[in-house]
Amino acid sequence: MEKISLKDILWNLKIDSLTLMQQNSIDIYRKGRDMVLLAPTGSGKTLAYLIPLVLSLTDEPLVQALVLVPSRELAQQIEQVFKSMSTGFVAMSCYGGRPAMDEHRLMKSIHPQVIIATPGRMNDHLNKGNVDVSALKTLVIDEFDKCLELGFREEMGEVISRLPELERRFLLSATDAADIPVFMPTENFLKLDFLVEGEQIPDRIKLFVVRSEEKDKLQALFGFLCSQGVRRMLVFVNYRESAERVYQFLRKSGLSVSLLHGGMEQRDREKALYRFVNGSCNILVSTDLASRGLDIPQIDGVVHYHLPLNEDAYIHRNGRTARWDADGEAYVLLGPEEEMPAYVRQSAESYVIPSHIPEPAVSPWVTLYIGKGKKDKIGKVDIVGFLSKVGGLKAEEIGRIDVKDHYAYVAVNRGRVKSVLKSVAGQKIKGIKTIIEETR
Repeated sequence: MEKISLKDILWNLKIDSLTLMQQNSIDIYRKGRDMVLLAPTGSGKTLAYLIPLVLSLTDEPLVQALVLVPSRELAQQIEQVFKSMSTGFVAMSCYGGRPAMDEHRLMKSIHPQVIIATPGRMNDHLNKGNVDVSALKTLVIDEFDKCLELGFREEMGEVISRLPELERRFLLSATDAADIPVFMPTENFLKLDFLVEGEQIPDRIKLFVVRSEEKDKLQALFGFLCSQGVRRMLVFVNYRESAERVYQFLRKSGLSVSLLHGGMEQRDREKALYRFVNGSCNILVSTDLASRGLDIPQIDGVVHYHLPLNEDAYIHRNGRTARWDADGEAYVLLGPEEEMPAYVRQSAESYVIPSHIPEPAVSPWVTLYIGKGKKDKIGKVDIVGFLSKVGGLKAEEIGRIDVKDHYAYVAVNRGRVKSVLKSVAGQKIKGIKTIIEETR
């Protein structure tokens, strides 16, 4: 395989040029040094290590690089970014919530050169002898501060102790709160600090305060979200039980909403994210699980229903909006006995909920679940053709399509969903009979 160039990678990503941070990280890599990179969320840290990592890979069908991450969502996100680079190299993600046997089977089939994994799942594969690490020379720990915070220190140390040929190490964080883990040698590290001192959120994020007259802020949240129409809003709460309560209230009130927290099954978490990303719902209620690792485009605003537990949580939550150079908004919802936390140093405007609350906006899309995927030789083109020919949909009535190994999600025009389901009932895709149903 012909070695891909940096110019080709940028072309594939539809990027004109690298940021100063990304260029500096490539320069450090070329010097043979290890790196600690500190930069705000949404600033392009993923490409800052993926690009030099890719430029160091060879055609050898062995695992040459490992990216450790604190969550399965971040693992999936990085895998998608890697694939969008179209380098010709193979990467795969490994994480809990699905059978390790399936991952091992996939490894033997595709021979990945890069593995993106949570520490626990990586140790599982190493314990079973599923991964040959004899050629693994590069280690990345993305959001290493979060890994330590979540108690992955011992698991990460165990993984690293099993990498005898390790030569290069990249550590990345959006805060300067964590020290380099004791199991990492420090003499070769160079530190790139792109955090702006005193800046919690970029100037392109506007900060607002929303007041609730009642201690229970649900009604105020409902009124606020109704006033936002179909704008895409991410609502943060502190606890899983609260997330369930807020979600159920908003759903029963008629809003298009999804739920995300760590206690949910993996399939349900994926479904919630797909519905939010493809526009089938415009509101996502989540714990701080969604504050890192999710690069969802065009989130218009972040809502702090519960005050963040600390400054780091505040920074990471706000980092979900205004990704790259986009603008965004952050809203802090305060009850009658609550005040803005001392760690919030930005001045905030007051947002007044209209006295006449609009009716809940209805999202223009609905997500359909299709019970077949890549392993069944079903791709996006097959789904579009099926929905067009059998379902009678026009191209503009079909939205985003996400195809997984054994199933797929597709957004279709809300006004056509009933007729589509009636038309495709009992029909086959490429000669394969499958379940097709609306997801909620």
